[in-house]
Amino acid sequence: MTPAITSLAFLTTLGWPEIMLIFGVFILLFGAKKLPELARSMGKSIKEFKKATSSIEDDIRSAMDEDVSEKKIDPKEKEASNK
Repeated sequence: MTPAITSLAFLTTLGWPEIMLIFGVFILLFGAKKLPELARSMGKSIKEFKKATSSIEDDIRSAMDEDVSEKKIDPKEKEASNK
């Protein structure tokens, strides 16, 4: 196992009591008024990240489609179109 995987192995054993304890610590650290604002900003960040990744995927797919369509052209036709 890599060190990154072994360092995150404790996350698989989290139960409801541990999750509630973590949530309680967040409330103590940030306050009840800040948590909705933090969650909202995290949601917006995730939405922006997904939008950016889908845009990149679309660019890659369109580039791949262009490469495939260029390869389908017969070399004789390409020479005739260049003249």
